[in-house]
Amino acid sequence: MTFARVALLAAALVAAATVSSVSSTGSGKVALSVAIDGAIGPASTRQLEEALATAAERNAEVLILQLDTPGGLVTSMREMIADILASPMPVIGYVAPAGGHAASAGTYILYATHVAAMAPGTNLGAATPVELGGLPSLPGGEKEKDDKGTGPPAADPMMTKVTNDAVALIRSLAEMRGRNGDWGEKAVREAASLSANAALQEHVIDFVARDTTELLQLADGRTVDVAGAKKVLATKGLPVETLEPGWFIRLLSVITDPNTAVILVLVGVYGLVFELTSPGAVAPGVIGTICLVLGLYALNLLPINYTGLALILLGIAFLIIEAFNPTVVLGLGGIAAFLLGSAMLLRVEGPGFAMSWAVIGPAAVLTLGLALLTGTYVWAARRNPPRVGGEAMRGLPVEIVDWQGGEGHVLALGERWRARADEPVAPGDSVEVTDVSDLVLTVRRRDASNNGVK
Repeated sequence: MTFARVALLAAALVAAATVSSVSSTGSGKVALSVAIDGAIGPASTRQLEEALATAAERNAEVLILQLDTPGGLVTSMREMIADILASPMPVIGYVAPAGGHAASAGTYILYATHVAAMAPGTNLGAATPVELGGLPSLPGGEKEKDDKGTGPPAADPMMTKVTNDAVALIRSLAEMRGRNGDWGEKAVREAASLSANAALQEHVIDFVARDTTELLQLADGRTVDVAGAKKVLATKGLPVETLEPGWFIRLLSVITDPNTAVILVLVGVYGLVFELTSPGAVAPGVIGTICLVLGLYALNLLPINYTGLALILLGIAFLIIEAFNPTVVLGLGGIAAFLLGSAMLLRVEGPGFAMSWAVIGPAAVLTLGLALLTGTYVWAARRNPPRVGGEAMRGLPVEIVDWQGGEGHVLALGERWRARADEPVAPGDSVEVTDVSDLVLTVRRRDASNNGVK
């Protein structure tokens, strides 16, 4: 009887544990959300990678990729597309909030997602590739004419290749996700844009949703292709957890701005220069090293032209030499190299990733100003008499303590020194140092008239 009761109790415990496990498993499903707000760059790539890894670890049902971006770097965009296509779980692209947009690179990323949606009051498109990096054009400059000197600008063969490559990419994504490839090509070639409702009518997106709750309700029951396998979404009523970017991603978003990276390199180089010229200051060396490492790390993540970087560093080197050996040629050459290098730094530019004359100009002027200021101090130091060693004692007035023959002792700088003279002197005479040799001072009278008998 006792054994039967124990067996029944054990069976009840096992059944309760099983029900609890099933219940917790069912309630553990969640939809994770990550927001890309701003230009697409290395920080955005890292943010999406971490979000996908977190979603995989937690076995999330879907990952909502909320987009509000003007575009960005092609390299970062392609990395994000590759991550989405290789994702083991569905990614829902959602252009939000109202007033947001998915322009340029954002349009390609939205095409790559398994489910595409937009909030009312948003838009997408304008996916024409921007110009390759190079010398920034000055405001008001005229565009090149065709060979006859009239009509629209002649087509650039390189830009034609880039445009055709972009068209092929967006068409392949449209075919993979069953979206409108013709409009995608129009967005690339003609920079076309669509509102949320127009995008729905053109079969560019799957639906329009006011918020994430409606988004998950409309996505429920849809069949998507995830890494080559069909999956039916069960998203209705799922709780949504937002993944906030960590400190490292926030740091990346700041330092990967090419203007910020150049300023960090400048601060780093000058910090090290000040540390080397004033050993023991410590702070300039520490701050300079950190800034230089951060700047070079940021430039390594960007599609930079190493010729431009070399010109920037060469210009800084010329200006440093100019500070210690003032010449006009090195100063002007350093400024020219710095400006040309900054203008040529990026191989490919994108929204939010372009060198600005408003940063390049003041940085060049500040660098030149620091070089001239340093040169002024160096020149003044050269003109002043030395203040250390034997040279600093030449012309120093001293007091004779005792004297016999041509030798004796004098008091100089509060210390007793051996001294000698090539002319007769005596205690009480006004003498000065003319030379120092083996800790023996050579002195002479400063004013013989003061020693005469009145």
